[in-house]
Amino acid sequence: MRSLSELTLPELPINRPEFAPEPAARFAEAREQHPWLARSDVGYVITEFAAAKDLLGLDTHLRIAVDEVVAYMGADESRWGLWMKRLMIAQTGEVHRRLRDSLAPMFTPRAANTHRQLMRRVVSDLLDQWAPRNTIDFEEFASYFPVTVMCGIIGASPEVLPRLRSSLETLGLSYNMIPGFLPNLEEALGVMHDFVVQLVALRRAGERLHPEPDLLDSLIAAIDAGTLSDEEVYDLLIFLFGAGYDTSKNVLTLLMQHLCARPEIYARCAEDRPYCTKVVEEGLRYTSPSNVPRRVWKDITYRDVLIPEGTTLFFPVNILGRDPSTFPNPDVFDPDRTHENRHMAFGRGAHLCLGQFIARAQLEEGLHLIAQRMTAPVTEGPLGWRPFTGVWGIRGLPVTFNPTPRRSEPSEALAGV
Repeated sequence: MRSLSELTLPELPINRPEFAPEPAARFAEAREQHPWLARSDVGYVITEFAAAKDLLGLDTHLRIAVDEVVAYMGADESRWGLWMKRLMIAQTGEVHRRLRDSLAPMFTPRAANTHRQLMRRVVSDLLDQWAPRNTIDFEEFASYFPVTVMCGIIGASPEVLPRLRSSLETLGLSYNMIPGFLPNLEEALGVMHDFVVQLVALRRAGERLHPEPDLLDSLIAAIDAGTLSDEEVYDLLIFLFGAGYDTSKNVLTLLMQHLCARPEIYARCAEDRPYCTKVVEEGLRYTSPSNVPRRVWKDITYRDVLIPEGTTLFFPVNILGRDPSTFPNPDVFDPDRTHENRHMAFGRGAHLCLGQFIARAQLEEGLHLIAQRMTAPVTEGPLGWRPFTGVWGIRGLPVTFNPTPRRSEPSEALAGV
């Protein structure tokens, strides 16, 4: 058995700006030096899909590395740091189960499918505003789609989004470990906390957008039943708005970048709704936003290597779908490929993404209608990139296209529902 310190490992500067634009090539180079592991200045990086799948399944040995991220930011006693440590994804055991169980019934596949009509209506209305412009920043356009859907699910007015957008964008960088960024995070959290407190108060006072029960009603009922505290509900709401804003927006923007270079695939998405499901799954394999930081809290022996307690591991599930040892011809974007191995874009284990079915549904419905309204898109590429650690993605994607009017009825196809 060897210890980590005895291994000769490649270096991956995953938290440096120059790493973000082309990570797949850097990972391929690292695997030539060691098949599954690399060093970085923020921890060890798992570079092989199979190793990541094995290790992420060890829930009894790993926990979310929130304390390490907060400590790196010098934020242990800050409002933001304490909020990070309270979040559902930072919890284990009974606390995690209680928080997750309070949301789980609203995020099943069946529940996600009930929101498809909302998703189609939201993206159609956004396209009415944006498609006639001919040239847009697609990342900005995409930023309004998933979070407007989340507003509908929660029961909040989307009219609040323009004033919350900057704060949501900032909180989306909570795991990106950007030096000097803590004041921005503190300010953004304050804005969002004030908003959700007011949202709950107004609902309790009888103000609502529609008579049908929604997620906010369920969370308030959990407070009244003693299952959740007021502060836990505020934390969950901030988390849901942030998740609804950030991750799906980044997936959709990355996907548009790939499809601008593959016009035949994009054109088919406009006519073939079931095909969009394949394109979304291939896009999630090819690139997705999330890195998964974990802290080892019990020694792990893996492939004759001792990974000691206290080690920080990064699982870059956003790029491990390009590992040739698991995915044949991984750099070929092929929606018709046979997926013998599923990607891990939504993580693995006890903290598997609760919102994955809603994310998939809105990406599928959104892509289908976007391809109908923004035809023949071209781009010269991203204006910039978010840091690779944390939530990765494109910062600004100018796209020029042919505007096309809304079809008489938005697609009602529910293939896969």
